[in-house]
Amino acid sequence: MVRVNVMPRSPDEEEVGMTPRGLEGDLIVEIHRRKGKKEVQITNLDEKIKEDDTLISLSSGLVQNYNELAELGLMGSELDVQLSMHTPYYIDLTSSTDLARKSMDSIRWAGLMTQEMGGSVVVTHLGLYGNDSPRVTSAAIKDKLEDIVAWWDKNGLEPMLGLETSGRKEVFGSLEEILNICDDMDHVVPVVNFAHLHARTNGMLREPEDFSEVFDRVKSYVGDLYYTHFSGVEHDGGNERRVTPIKKGDLRFEPMAEFLADANPNSVIISSSPLLEHDAMYMKVIYERVLTKKISKDSKVKKAKIGKDDDDD
Repeated sequence: MVRVNVMPRSPDEEEVGMTPRGLEGDLIVEIHRRKGKKEVQITNLDEKIKEDDTLISLSSGLVQNYNELAELGLMGSELDVQLSMHTPYYIDLTSSTDLARKSMDSIRWAGLMTQEMGGSVVVTHLGLYGNDSPRVTSAAIKDKLEDIVAWWDKNGLEPMLGLETSGRKEVFGSLEEILNICDDMDHVVPVVNFAHLHARTNGMLREPEDFSEVFDRVKSYVGDLYYTHFSGVEHDGGNERRVTPIKKGDLRFEPMAEFLADANPNSVIISSSPLLEHDAMYMKVIYERVLTKKISKDSKVKKAKIGKDDDDD
C-alpha cells in the first residue's frame, strides 16, 4: 500500500452484474452506492455491481486483480515466505481530518488484500502528536483503531493489525505506547522496527542482551510469531535522521543474529533498508555464519563432556 493510487470511477457496461472479486482488469476495494439520501460503502467482494455505483479502484504495480493476490499467496506458501502488507507511510489516526478518514480506509483495504493473499499481518504507523499530549493522542488513536477492528471482525478478516514503533519523538509510537494500546485491544500486535527503536532510544541496541530484552517485552503480545523490521539508521538526540543500508548505520545486525541463534524465536525479519534485497541477503549470511559458529562450539562442548564422562568411568 506504500505506492498505491486510489481512483473512484463508474463501472463499465460489461462490469454491471459482476463482482469485485470477478473483475480481471481492476482491483476494486469498495463499492459506493446511493440508498435513498444516504451513500453506503460496500466492501463485500462478492457484491454484484450496479450501473449507478461508484467503484473505488486501487492502482499499483503489485497486482491487477484478486486472482493475482491469491496467486501471490500460493507462491508465498510454496516458497515458505510469510506475507504481509504495509499501509501508506503517512498515516494520521490522531485527528478528525479528511486525512484520518483516508488513513482508516487505507488500513481497511490493506486488510482485505492481505486476507485475499493469506497474509498474517497488516503493518501501520499511527500519526503525529501535533499539539496534543501523548495521553490525548493515544485516546484518539484507540477510538479509530476500535472502529477499524470492529470492521475487521464484521468482515471476518484473519490477519493481525500490526502497530509499528516510530523513530522520531514527534511521532506516536514508542514501544511503551504501542504496548499500552495492545494491552487494551484485541487483534492488534506490536511490530518492532529495530532501526526506529534504536534511534528513539539514543542507540540502545548494541548487545545480544539488548535485543533479548525487546523480544521479552513483546513476547506476551505476539502469540507464536514475532514480526519485525531491520535496517541501518542515522539518528541524533532520540530522533531518526534517515534509514540507511545496514553497513552505513550504527545499528549492527551481528548482536541481533547472536540472540536469534541462541533463542531461536519464531520471527520474521523484514529488510527495510534502502538496499532491500541486498541487505536481506546480508542479514541471512550473517545469521547463518553466527549459527554455524554456535553449532560448532556446542558440538565441541558436547564432545568434551562426553570425553570427560568416559574418563570418569
